[in-house]
Amino acid sequence: MLPCVSKKITGMDCPGCGIQRSISFLLKGELVDSFLMYPGLLPIATLFTFLVVDFFFTIKHSEKIKLFLTFFTLGTVVVSYIIKMVFLYL
Repeated sequence: MLPCVSKKITGMDCPGCGIQRSISFLLKGELVDSFLMYPGLLPIATLFTFLVVDFFFTIKHSEKIKLFLTFFTLGTVVVSYIIKMVFLYL
């Protein structure tokens, strides 16, 4: 796995730390372990899948769906990062 440059410089996890291992678990079919490693991966995958499908097909209300998925993804990443930092430094 590639090392996290942010963690090497600051000594703290970044909001993306764990995504490589989460992808590895997901590719092995270990969905629960993937979610526990990085909860934001599934919303990110959903958002990117929707963006690709929307590129090729016309989807009604696609702008609203993209906006919702973007905020949901960002919210999931930020909340999981905050939870991780709280439990890491208790």
